[in-house]
Parts: sequence; structure tokens; C-alpha cells
Amino acid sequence: QVQLVESGGGLVQAGGSLRLSCAASGSIVSVYVMGWYRQAPGKQREMVARIIGGGTTNYADSVKGRFTISRDNAKNTVLLQMNTLRPEDTAVYYCNADVEESKLTRRNYWGQGTQVTVSS
Repeated sequence: QVQLVESGGGLVQAGGSLRLSCAASGSIVSVYVMGWYRQAPGKQREMVARIIGGGTTNYADSVKGRFTISRDNAKNTVLLQMNTLRPEDTAVYYCNADVEESKLTRRNYWGQGTQVTVSS
């Protein structure tokens, strides 16, 4: 089994910054894509940013230029630096990862989520 543990959420005023982190642990051979998703009440979950092992990144248009995703493959950790936060960024943020647990087993995992609240 694999666990994803997030940290760094909180309350911040518009224009402020937060840094989220997520660490994968357990029966891990390797971690492939890691990313951050968010979901606000009444809305569907959306991708915020993701990063592949080689460093290729993808961002939602709404966060480009403000958020930066990075990872430490040796530590199976992904970070999300969030700058110039806006009230519309308020949501529960979830870590997600594709994990190889054996050469024949690859599963997708979700963290429990961390609340990010941006006040106007």
C-alpha cells in the first residue's frame, strides 16, 4: 500500500502565498506522474498542475505564471508554490500520484486533501 500525505494548506489574504507539499510512502518502486488537483463546493475536481518524472509540467490556464510545481524523485515528494493567490483559488487541494508498486503493478493514489482559503 502507498500513502500520500499533504501539508501546507491554510488561510491567506488575496495576494499572499502558500506552499503545499506531498510525500508518497509505502511499497514504492517508482513514482511516475505527480500532481495537484482542487475542488471547490459545487464544482468538479480540476487539475491544477502536474509534473512527470523527467520534469515536464502542465498547468491549468488559471494558475499559469502564479503557481510552480516541482518534485524530488529521490524523496517521492511533490511541491506546489502558490503565489499571488486569489479568492477563486479557494478549494480543497488534493495530491495525486501514479505509483509503481512492482514491475506488474501500477496504481493511482489520492491524498486526503488540504484546505486552502483565500480571503478578499
